[in-house]
Amino acid sequence: MVTKKKRVAWWILVLGFAIVATTSCSSDDVKEEPVASDKSIVEVATEDSQFDDLMIALDKTNLKSTLKSSGTYTVFAPTNAAFKDLFEELGVSGIYEIPAQTLYPILLYHVLGFEAKSTDLTTGYVQTLSKNSPGKYPISLFIEVNDGVRLNDRAQVIYADLMAYNGVIHVIDKVLLPPNVVEIAIANSNFSILVSAVVKAGLVETLSGDGPFTIFAPTNAAFEALFTSLGVSGIEDIPAEDLVPILTYHVVSGNIRAADVTSGLVETLNAGNSLEFDVSNSTVTINGDTHVIATDVQGINGVIHVIDKVLLP
Repeated sequence: MVTKKKRVAWWILVLGFAIVATTSCSSDDVKEEPVASDKSIVEVATEDSQFDDLMIALDKTNLKSTLKSSGTYTVFAPTNAAFKDLFEELGVSGIYEIPAQTLYPILLYHVLGFEAKSTDLTTGYVQTLSKNSPGKYPISLFIEVNDGVRLNDRAQVIYADLMAYNGVIHVIDKVLLPPNVVEIAIANSNFSILVSAVVKAGLVETLSGDGPFTIFAPTNAAFEALFTSLGVSGIEDIPAEDLVPILTYHVVSGNIRAADVTSGLVETLNAGNSLEFDVSNSTVTINGDTHVIATDVQGINGVIHVIDKVLLP
């Protein structure tokens, strides 16, 4: 990506990960340690009629064998009602109208490659088994634990801890769709000011395109510090024409993961303006005083790294 050869992996920090633990999805859910089962995830789900559409989808994509295997999984399982909502969203009449190649990455986006019972769920990003992304990297899922469990601010866990011998099922009320970088930002309230800025600057369509893009995303706290330094009250006080060069200065072409970052200059989408990276002592700074505080939040059209300051060209 840049000139120095020294590479330092800096994916250690994950935004908000392991901030809050919960004993269940709500106070009325699981109150005791879940009971182990001698059935596979597929067998447990097959016996419950609320998962009929999910079973049809798994059959259609040949994923039943995966979830019958001896691996360990966490499945966020949408109900029939959740699939009905998806059909209306997509303008189709049923699961048979959705091609297998479309369903495959969607279904894998509901699966984690490890067992996470309700007591293990914390606020932060996790990697799913879906790899429909540039470079085939695992697409990230945002879990928010706050008086219940929400996924990507779209789906709610409505029942937890259906145990199987090869993992656990949590029942959810919406089908999750693998997000692009804009949708990732929308799903996390820590990026609400960034999202408002992108909308005001008219960049939603651009950043929702094929890309791939690498986004260095300032948090709300970073924007608040900018407002103070500029003497303005909020994003509404910054003209759209001023926001465009600022925001494009945070975007680099390509899907650049943390392990690929090296010290030196890299050009941004703000033509003629580059970012200067310093990778040393297992830390990364940009332009001397901006720190990368979380990395490798992967979407279908690019990757997000979180920073603690708004970059100005």
